[in-house]
Amino acid sequence: MRVIITGGSGLIGSALTKDLTQDGYEVIVLSRNPERLRELPQGAQAQGWDGESAQGWGHLADGAEAIVNLAGESIAGEHFFPARWTAERKQRILQSRLKAGRAVVEAVQAAKHKPKVVIQSSAIGYYGSRGNEMLNEGSLPGEDFVARVCLEWEASTKAVEAEGVRRAVIRTGVVLSLEGGAFTRLLLPFKLFAGGPMGDGHQYLSWVHVADEIGAIRFLIDNPQAQGAFNLTAPHPVTNREFAKLIGKQMRRPSFLPVPGFVMRAAFGEVSEVVLEGQRVMPKRLEELGYNFEYTRAEAALHELLA
Repeated sequence: MRVIITGGSGLIGSALTKDLTQDGYEVIVLSRNPERLRELPQGAQAQGWDGESAQGWGHLADGAEAIVNLAGESIAGEHFFPARWTAERKQRILQSRLKAGRAVVEAVQAAKHKPKVVIQSSAIGYYGSRGNEMLNEGSLPGEDFVARVCLEWEASTKAVEAEGVRRAVIRTGVVLSLEGGAFTRLLLPFKLFAGGPMGDGHQYLSWVHVADEIGAIRFLIDNPQAQGAFNLTAPHPVTNREFAKLIGKQMRRPSFLPVPGFVMRAAFGEVSEVVLEGQRVMPKRLEELGYNFEYTRAEAALHELLA
C-alpha cells in the first residue's frame, strides 16, 4: 500500500512517515531537495518535485492508497523567531499552497486507478480570531490573512472529488511535539526561567498531541466515511495562562512572567496575532465519527512530553 506525502519533511510529515512505515506501508515523500532526506525509515523513499506540478512523480499516484497534502511555506518562518508577514511573504505563503494543491489534482486526474483518498492539510486559523466562542467544523471562516489562506488552501484540491476520490480536510491546532513546530518556540522562555502567558493570557490555545495528530490522520485515511472538514484538536482546549502554568509545573520553572501583547506586536508585527488572539476549537466531527483521543487533557499531554 502506497501513501504519497507532500511536505513530508516537516514535523507532521516526518511523524506520519515513521508511523506508516512501521505498519508496512510504502511511503513516497515528495521534496524539492530529496538529497537532504537521508534518514528516512525503511519503507520510505524521497522523490523530487517542483512543488507545483505532477512532473516526475504523478505516475506514483496511480493505485495509491492515499495522498496526504501537507505542503506549504511555513506561516511562522523557518527560523526560531517568527518572520514578519511582508506583502511578498504573504504571496509566497499562499501561492506555495495553491501550487501544491494543483499538483495533487493534476496527479489524480492523470491516474488510471485513482487514489482512495486525498488528505488535505489546513489549520484552525481558518476560523479567524473569535475570542472565547466555541468553534466546530460548521462555524464560518474568519476574514483575516490566515483565515483567507486556509480557505483557499482547502479549496485547492477540491477538484479531486469530481474524479470520485474521497477527500478529508484536516484543520490542525498547535501540535505538541519536541521535534519542532510552534510548541518548541513556546518552551524556550521556560527553559530560560522566564516563562509565562502571552498577552493577557485569556485567549484559548487549541492543541493536539502529535500522537493524536498522526492517529487522527491514520483514522481518516482508513475510514471510508471520513469526508469533508475535521478539526484536529484535543477535546479540551485551555487558556494561554493555564497552558503556561502546566508547562511551568512539568518543567519546574516559573510561569508568571507574561509577554505583553504590545511587545509581541512590535517585534513580530501581524504574525503575533496568531498567538495573541487564539481560538477555542472543538473536534466535533472527529469524535462523532468515532476517533478516540489518546490525550484529551493538556496536563497529561505535557507530562508525557516533559516529565
